[in-house]
Amino acid sequence: MKNKHSIAIIICYIGKLPWYFDYFSHSCGFNPDIDFYIITDDKDYHKMIPPNVHFVYRTLEEIGKLANEKLGFETHIKSGYKLCDFKPAYGFLFSDLVSKYDFWGHGDLDIIYGDIRKFMDEDVLDNHDVIAVRDDYLTGYFQLFRNNDICSKLFMNSKDYKKIFSDTKHYCFDETNFNFIDFEKGLHYKDVRSEVESMTHVVMKCAEQETIRAYFDFHVIEGAYGKLLWENGKLTYDNKRFEAMLYHLILFKTIYKPKKKLRKVPNKFRISKSRIY
Repeated sequence: MKNKHSIAIIICYIGKLPWYFDYFSHSCGFNPDIDFYIITDDKDYHKMIPPNVHFVYRTLEEIGKLANEKLGFETHIKSGYKLCDFKPAYGFLFSDLVSKYDFWGHGDLDIIYGDIRKFMDEDVLDNHDVIAVRDDYLTGYFQLFRNNDICSKLFMNSKDYKKIFSDTKHYCFDETNFNFIDFEKGLHYKDVRSEVESMTHVVMKCAEQETIRAYFDFHVIEGAYGKLLWENGKLTYDNKRFEAMLYHLILFKTIYKPKKKLRKVPNKFRISKSRIY
């Protein structure tokens, strides 16, 4: 059955694409009805990529200029890392890329996807405007927004967004302003003290006010867990005890350093706590 909700994911990456991009793009190919736009300045990657993965070549300076023009004030994007603060604004800044889609999202490259549509199904998409893949806070590595004016400008509901975008400092605006533990503990957003009002604060506040419908559920694997199997687009844990939507390599990529370049990613591989085999 054809999915009625179209989805586009935008990822900005400045610098040479990392070794795990091969695994990322291969897993994207097993989600053929979702488009992935990689905004990068790396023009030296020449391997075959799936047809639903699209390179958009932009320099950091060009992205900064676009942000200044669209937002109407001076931003200070001095590094690729600072772009993380701008993720919630990608639908606004890159509206030309996502105009034809029902949902847009932001993500990262240190991801191996499973079957996205199994978790982002029609019921979830029908009934929610902002969709998170953790049950406690928003994540920069995967987040979906309904493609409408309210959600594309949702970041403007933070009283601090101009301060954040005007500063070279990284605020972790797309997630929690580094207050992960407080949200994990289940504190109400009003009780989470933070330097700035993050997107998790914004979404929880707007959901409480019923101006948006927010979805929070746990569909991911993070850390160096091991016992993972990726096979033909399915990601499972512990002898297929349960299935996950994605694996975030945030810790694993610091442990595993492949000694040679991979010619082709196989359609079946296992991930231990320290290597892919």
